[in-house]
Amino acid sequence: MGVLVQTRAACEEEHFEIAALHEVQRAAAEIEGLIENGPIVPTVTPEEIRGYLRSRYDFATPVPLDAVMGDVQQMLRKWQVHVTHPRYFGLFNPSVTVASVVADLLAAMYNPQLATWRTSPAANEIERHTLAWLAGKFGLPDETVSNFTSGGQESNLSAVVVALAHAFPELGECGLHGLAKSPVIYVTGGAHHGFVKIARMTGLGRAALRTVSMGEDLKMELADLAKKVAEDRNSGLAPLMVIATAGSTAAGVIDPLPDLARFCREENLWFHVDAAWGGAAVISPGLRGHLAGISEADSITCDAHKWFSVPMGAGMFFCRHPNAVLSAFESEVAFMPGKTSSVLDPYTSTTQWSRRFIGLKLFLALAERGEAGYAQLIEQQTRMGDVLRRSLERSGWRIVNRTPLPLVCFTRNGLVASKFLSELYKRQIAWMSEVQLGSGEPVLRACVTSIRTTETDIEWVVREMSRIPGGES
Repeated sequence: MGVLVQTRAACEEEHFEIAALHEVQRAAAEIEGLIENGPIVPTVTPEEIRGYLRSRYDFATPVPLDAVMGDVQQMLRKWQVHVTHPRYFGLFNPSVTVASVVADLLAAMYNPQLATWRTSPAANEIERHTLAWLAGKFGLPDETVSNFTSGGQESNLSAVVVALAHAFPELGECGLHGLAKSPVIYVTGGAHHGFVKIARMTGLGRAALRTVSMGEDLKMELADLAKKVAEDRNSGLAPLMVIATAGSTAAGVIDPLPDLARFCREENLWFHVDAAWGGAAVISPGLRGHLAGISEADSITCDAHKWFSVPMGAGMFFCRHPNAVLSAFESEVAFMPGKTSSVLDPYTSTTQWSRRFIGLKLFLALAERGEAGYAQLIEQQTRMGDVLRRSLERSGWRIVNRTPLPLVCFTRNGLVASKFLSELYKRQIAWMSEVQLGSGEPVLRACVTSIRTTETDIEWVVREMSRIPGGES
């Protein structure tokens, strides 16, 4: 009888949890509708928000939770660029799947600590399973070590740290000052600016970065790379790694991955691919060919919170060299649980120590839609990018970048991008940004990041843009 009562209680508890999660799904759908039908760009000053908070929250008097939640929702709705709006064509902050929102709630409710396998076996294995699946899609070997990170910056930092550990086994003991030669990293002007920060953080310094020329297509030029590597070797430096980009932030450019992979093998250089945004294309039958050569990478960065449409932050780091990862991050302390055979505890193989259950949102979203369903989402956004290009060209705009990804840079004679964007925001037409490609004048940049953007949205935006002074045909 006791067992029957316990079973019934467990079922009732599970039913309550599922009902609560269904309510979250309903609320998420409702919020999506409110955002879609509301403004995109806020009009507010720092003083206005600070004054509002000071007048209501001195933390001396308790406030009912319902009241606080309602107030915070109002602030977020009123005072935020709505990156989940279908007419947000900005940076890589996508609309998110409902399944991934539910996953974030589950992770917060159970609050597993993923530093070690023993403390959170289920959570660690869910992440491992998800990452192994994606590593296979990239064509990486079975022994690849991968982990979820706070974002692309942590993943790219991990790549540099692991590459250093691989090339200089003595680094862990002697530090950079003990190296006989100074390491050098090769990037282009289109690489993420975060590598400048990483050069400072790792102690390499900005002088360790070499900027390789780009061709007219904004891709890394192999001839200039070879020249710079040879010059650095002749100067007594230690060429360390090449950073290729698969989907640059500014223009969606994919560097010549097969050529760079071959060059790195010949020159014994670490080949890292920053595919923070474009990496998701690997699951699309129509797009994965553009990532040919990524399977040869020593390490890869890919962010699930970009084109996989899950909430911030969910970066991923992949490395085909387990020993290098262990050399870079290995740690043993008495207060942590003992190691479990056949698994890598995340605190010994990542930059993080305490770790949130980051990977659940990608796992749940993939499980709900399946690979084919996710590929459809990515290809739908890609089609919307093509719709945007055609619509702009019909309206007299000039496209100035070339990429298979849904990122469009465009301009027309006499356009002052900053003034045009100011009016675009004022009229609540859309959110775009300006970007400078090479040495030219700033142009407009629009990236389709929402799974809810439709052809109707795009046609309306382009039509309304023509009514802005300087935007007419």
